[in-house]
Amino acid sequence: MPKMKTTLTALAVSAVAMAATSGAAVAREQIKIVGSSTVFPFATTVAERFGKNTSFKTPVVESTGSGGGLKLFCAGVGVEHPDITNASRRIKASEVAKCAKNGITDIVEVKIGYDGIVLANSRKSDPYKLTLQDVFLALAKDVPDGDGKTMANPYKTWRDVNAELPDVKIEVLGPPPTSGTRDAFVELAMEGGCKKFEWIKAMKKADKKAYKSLCHTIREDGAFIEAGENDNLIVKKLNANPGALGIFGFSFLDQNSDSVQGSTIDGEAPEFEKIADGSYPVSRSLFFYVKKAHIGTVPGIEDFLAEFANEDTWGEDGYLTDKGLIPMGDEERAEWEAKVKSLTNLSM
Repeated sequence: MPKMKTTLTALAVSAVAMAATSGAAVAREQIKIVGSSTVFPFATTVAERFGKNTSFKTPVVESTGSGGGLKLFCAGVGVEHPDITNASRRIKASEVAKCAKNGITDIVEVKIGYDGIVLANSRKSDPYKLTLQDVFLALAKDVPDGDGKTMANPYKTWRDVNAELPDVKIEVLGPPPTSGTRDAFVELAMEGGCKKFEWIKAMKKADKKAYKSLCHTIREDGAFIEAGENDNLIVKKLNANPGALGIFGFSFLDQNSDSVQGSTIDGEAPEFEKIADGSYPVSRSLFFYVKKAHIGTVPGIEDFLAEFANEDTWGEDGYLTDKGLIPMGDEERAEWEAKVKSLTNLSM
């Protein structure tokens, strides 16, 4: 009898555990989205419409930065983990590997459009006309010394960098390392200016690690100020400090054009058409990633995808263009819409 009692007790505990697990699987009725602060306003807009126009609850959207979002997303499968993560850069191979290590092997990648990274300042000051080389020299930790070597960045003002720029202290408010905007800015703007120096460009083949370290490392002496993931806060700080510049996505410039203005980069202004056709040099793609294992467990994910991948949403005249999203061309949109409908797995 004691043995039978023990067996029955074990079965009872097992049944309770199974019930708890089953309950947990349907414990969350709202889609949970994390990730990029740049994609955040687009995802929030779609989520609000989705909640209003369907029988599903409005998804919860949290701004954590692209890197922070992918870290949360890749932590595991189950309703305690996010269903979707937004990213203002493509997922890295190392992040895919981390996901796989934690049992996340089926991921749907969705490209939603394009964005430009701007260097903006208050309209209380004159706009800046910068080159990629100016940006690198102003913000790099180490810069060329003129003899094929490098030195710690000595530049204090924009005029120190370029005699044609104003005699204003270099103060740039930007995102932290967890941000996709930071990743893209470093790759497109910093490296873009770094490789204008031929001897540094040649270094890429000879010593890629040294090249990347030189071109991607931002100075830490106060000229660059980490301002968190909240781009709206950067806009407010620019209005309070007309001498400073801020780094954020085009959508925030577009929404705050009454108070801030974008700098030209290599003669190109951060404008809708110039970002769309690629002539603005600091342009990037925007994405979100979906955990396939959660489809069918958390209600509404496929319907949310259908709302996002819709001409009325991300098309040329879609409501996201009013928020500053630069749409993909017709063929590219059709290609990604087909991937969304078929829930095509990510391929690197």
